[in-house]
This record gives sequence, structure tokens and C-alpha cells, in this order.
Amino acid sequence: MINYKLTESEEKFAELIWQNEPIASGDLVKLCEKEMRWKKSTTYTVLKKLCEKGIFKNENTVVSSLVSKDDYYSGQSIRFVEDTFGGSLPKFLTAFIRGKKLSRQQVEELKKLIDDYSSDKK
Repeated sequence: MINYKLTESEEKFAELIWQNEPIASGDLVKLCEKEMRWKKSTTYTVLKKLCEKGIFKNENTVVSSLVSKDDYYSGQSIRFVEDTFGGSLPKFLTAFIRGKKLSRQQVEELKKLIDDYSSDKK
């Protein structure tokens, strides 16, 4: 998995694309002007940067994603667990649920996820 690092403003920009794709680049400029108060040049500069990173493409003035929103945030989650908890999912879950009560349904969902993704599963 490729490790993408986006700034806060790049991430907000990416969200606009994911929510509206495919989107004409001219419409993206107008949207960024309205939502982020960006000038046309800023929009195209950031778009070019994210296209060079391989996250989006701008073909025939139509912008669309090469990396889905789910795939991007999955990568960010993995990096967070690796950086913060030494890659230990049990340590992350322990910290996340500390002081919270899980419902029976949540417990069952977690058990199912573990069973579904278990490397011991045949």
C-alpha cells in the first residue's frame, strides 16, 4: 500500500473531489472558491500536486480519483496504529475502548471481523 501524506487543506480538497467526482475541473474551481475561498491558480496547483502523487487524475478536464476515499483513510488508519501503537491492533483497541462499555452487538461485530480476517481461517 502506498503511503500518502496530505496536509489538512489537501485532505479537505480531496474530500470535495471524492464527494463530487467525476467533476469538471472548471466546476471544481468554482466549488473550491465557494468552500475554501481558493483562487483558480491555487486549485490547479493543488490538483496538479495530488495528481502527481497518484491520488487523482485530470483527463480531458474531468477530475476523478485513482485512490478511493476508503482506501486513503484505511492507509491513514494503518499508519496511525503503526506510529502510535507500534503496529499493535490489540493495544490500539484497548486504548480506544478504555472506559467505554461495548454493546452486545458491537462485541459480536468485532468477533465476526476477527473471525473473517483471521489468518488461521481455512
